[in-house]
Amino acid sequence: MHPAFATSSAEAAIPIIFVSKAAWQAADATPDGPARRFAEASGFLAKSGQYLALPAANGDISHILFGLGEESDRTRDPFLAGKLPGLLPPGTFRFANAPRDIHLATLAFALGSYRFDRYRKADAPKARLVPPEGVDIAAISRMGEAASLARDLINTPANDMGPEELAAAAHHLAQRFGGEFSCIIGDDLRQRNFPLIHAVGMASPRAPRLIDITWGDPTHPKVTLVGKGVCFDTGGVDLKPASGMQIMKKDMGGAANVLALALMVMDAKLKVRLRVLIPAVENAVAGNAFRPLDIFPSRKGPTVEIGNTDAEGRLVLADALALADEEAPELLIDLGTLTGAARVALGPDVPPFYTNDDALALDIARCAQTENDPLWRMPLWPAYGAWLDSKVADINNAPSGGFAGSIVCALFLQRFVEAAASWLHVDIYGWTPSAKPARPEGGECQAARAIYRLLSKRYG
Repeated sequence: MHPAFATSSAEAAIPIIFVSKAAWQAADATPDGPARRFAEASGFLAKSGQYLALPAANGDISHILFGLGEESDRTRDPFLAGKLPGLLPPGTFRFANAPRDIHLATLAFALGSYRFDRYRKADAPKARLVPPEGVDIAAISRMGEAASLARDLINTPANDMGPEELAAAAHHLAQRFGGEFSCIIGDDLRQRNFPLIHAVGMASPRAPRLIDITWGDPTHPKVTLVGKGVCFDTGGVDLKPASGMQIMKKDMGGAANVLALALMVMDAKLKVRLRVLIPAVENAVAGNAFRPLDIFPSRKGPTVEIGNTDAEGRLVLADALALADEEAPELLIDLGTLTGAARVALGPDVPPFYTNDDALALDIARCAQTENDPLWRMPLWPAYGAWLDSKVADINNAPSGGFAGSIVCALFLQRFVEAAASWLHVDIYGWTPSAKPARPEGGECQAARAIYRLLSKRYG
């Protein structure tokens, strides 16, 4: 069970009463009498996220009031209850009534209890919640643990989270669930036909590698997850400005979220043959760094002209996707922190996804809404594929011009997927720029919960 939850009985727990403005104004909400007069004197109006502890006659806390705001407010955050761990005093609590969505409120409590304390002592919330009746606390606990894993990996600075350390985290996860682990490192990448992964990572003293995990019954449907593991991105020879490099420790967010998703799949024992592929590199600047207009072969065969060294994520994913596609999986999914264009279009909270499978698109959209893990479908617009043309190679990784950057990246990756029955590409941000309920500032778990819900429905 997630550490945010308590195993004690509900009877001994302090009740949390969720109150809408309408219910409070109509005096339909408990408590009444002196407790209500105390709340009114304290200025409690049931505003969204407003918190008040009500005293008992002996001075202890008798109830917690938590405001939900207007019932009709469509902008209300489904994760509003994620504020509670940072507000509540030490103790054991329970939900006295159900907020709009009891599953999301319980999940939000777990997500909101996260703290990154590897380098500075941070007081973890000491409030614990007795799991409400009727919720799948095992599923919520694994989602909370998976989110913590992704956040920890992304928040760790690049000096302590390079390709080797990322591989170590993947190895630990594989061992925990009895999966098989292997890793192709350094020059072996070139010898074993992963030239694009090698090209991106060869300038760093920290050797690039391809992480490979397999788990599950080989007779079950093949589901393969591919995550971009660029542990730090300088932009390469096409150097980023200082402001653009500021949070590039998060450029392995695709890998972090793929590992979080793998944790949930394996912990739930879904009936899949799972494979996880992570090209782990550091895009550094040195005399042997790959350059604009260099041309490299790819694992799949087409030659790639380098239009921009800062479009390195799609290069490492291309070789990994080609390997994954050789097995013709039933479902092939890749996640990566890939384009600023996706952020311009949809902002940091809503990653775009791409697929030609309409049924898959509908399913993942529903699951994203259910788990409050937003995703938005974007088109694989075929006509834009011509922008990837090169005069001297089979394809260019980053054509000039600023139009449709996220779509063009997806079209580039699509060139390396043929045999998979269905393919899903998600262009995540992997970062929360400013804190929100249940989502502290820093590394974020994006798309993983929605995809886990999808896989649970299909293979649970």
